Amino acid sequence: MPYDQQRSRALTPSDTVRLDHTAVYASDRRLSAEFIAVILGLEVGAPFGPFLPVDLGNGVTLDYYEKRTEPIQSQHYAFLVPEDRFDAAVARLEAVGVTYYADPGHTEPGRTNSLFGGRGAYFEDPDGHNMEIMTRPYARP
Repeated sequence: MPYDQQRSRALTPSDTVRLDHTAVYASDRRLSAEFIAVILGLEVGAPFGPFLPVDLGNGVTLDYYEKRTEPIQSQHYAFLVPEDRFDAAVARLEAVGVTYYADPGHTEPGRTNSLFGGRGAYFEDPDGHNMEIMTRPYARP
């Protein structure tokens, strides 16, 4: 099936604007997609056109797109994880030798934070994207 036909799927009615997917640039789409899937306890989907998707389970997909000939600009991606899955995600970071931090500036290694009554941690993916896991959304004014 052609890519444009694959991309069009049944629309679900909604009264709100929701993020459906975002492209995540990677020097090796398989490596980066598998990395975040392992850390978050998810699966990498089948290739979809030029993308390698990781479905987050809430209707949003990270579509990893390979860019080998240009530098990857670091972005920030924050993932709200259930409290009962947070420790497992941190343990998977430790198991693969990735340092996590309590702060977005990466000055407090090996620590988590307790922002907004939850827990959180920051870490880099293979291309230097600043990833965040947190158990409570930010309280916004």
